[in-house]
Amino acid sequence: MSVPQFANSPESLGPSQADLLPKPLEQEIRRIYQRSPLYGKRFALHDDPLQWGCYREIPRLTKREIVENGHQAFFEDYAVIERGLETEDYEYESTSGTTSGPMTVIMEEGWWDAQTARAYEASPILKPFVGRAHRKCILAPVGCSSNLCPYEDHPFPNRYLDGTVYLNLTSDPFVFRESEWDRIVVEVQAVKPDIIEGEPIYLSLLARALTRRKVEVPSVKAVILTYGKASLQHSRRIAEAIPAPQVDLYGSTEAGYLFVGDAFADNSQPIDANAFIELVSYRDLEDTFQIIVTTRNREAMPLLRYHTGDIVQKHERGYRVLGREGGLYFRPDGSLMSPTDVDQVLPADFACWHYSLVQTKPDRWDFHYVADHAAPDSLLKALAELIGDDARVVGFRRRHIPPAASGKFALLKPLVTE
Repeated sequence: MSVPQFANSPESLGPSQADLLPKPLEQEIRRIYQRSPLYGKRFALHDDPLQWGCYREIPRLTKREIVENGHQAFFEDYAVIERGLETEDYEYESTSGTTSGPMTVIMEEGWWDAQTARAYEASPILKPFVGRAHRKCILAPVGCSSNLCPYEDHPFPNRYLDGTVYLNLTSDPFVFRESEWDRIVVEVQAVKPDIIEGEPIYLSLLARALTRRKVEVPSVKAVILTYGKASLQHSRRIAEAIPAPQVDLYGSTEAGYLFVGDAFADNSQPIDANAFIELVSYRDLEDTFQIIVTTRNREAMPLLRYHTGDIVQKHERGYRVLGREGGLYFRPDGSLMSPTDVDQVLPADFACWHYSLVQTKPDRWDFHYVADHAAPDSLLKALAELIGDDARVVGFRRRHIPPAASGKFALLKPLVTE
């Protein structure tokens, strides 16, 4: 039986003997069983050293299962967690997710900051900020509801905590009025951030607001693209207004940060100290994988063989996160089209702040975009050629492209097929 493939460095996995799991992975699995009763109810472990065959029999955990069981299923006595939330020994976050309902995630106090610091350590651009006081502005996406994201109508000084300001004034911001952009731009000027972090689409719109107001932010030394899948278009618009190195920081509320790399450089690396990342071949595509995550050193709601629903490709220098499985399109011949492919056919002289390519019929796609100028017919033809199979693409210039009901944006939205 072949050994599963992992994205992690061999050093972080440690040596393994014959069919046995490496010690660090086995120890983490047994700790997870001790911490959360959910796993023992799903699959019993024996006391003998774990073999890969046993590892494969552990059922994968899905987002839907977490939502359906509830976050309480991870704890023997949830009253302890309720008291811990009151005493701030535990923190919570409700994420909109992409499943049947919102997901509540419980974290031990300090876990989010610690795993964020480990993610920074793994990035040459962000590592200089670890353990050093710095200023950061965050433009969070919709659906961020927790005691980790303090905004909700607090005045500016009260949102500036430990050097970080959350620029949102509502958990459902999406369409900002010009008066809101005025406020956000002034706050960015006041903070003089070293780092700007945000959902790529929001940061692209922030770049537009800065450009229109002729405001520069020379203090920024790094831009972090996170919360959602970025387009090269977003990256270019952001770079025009904020000319600083961009970091692609991929993860999720429930799993923490998993990969970090230079934006659009195909060099993302797994954050070994945060998780074991199993790679499962996806649709027999070369060097293309589902990722199955086991978190490390986590007390509350640890995840074991968690199916994130995201797809990565392995490249010479590292990994490229393609996005969610539902945001990828497979042509009738089985070949893959991702948002990265769409980016590559958008001409350099066509600048847009945001786009979404939506399939409405088997042979019809709508290209919605936010731009200062209309898309040329040649672009629509290029998109049709990319899709293939005699597809027809119709362009729609929009003032806004709203997110889905989940609060997430889809750069590529194929028809849902069973």
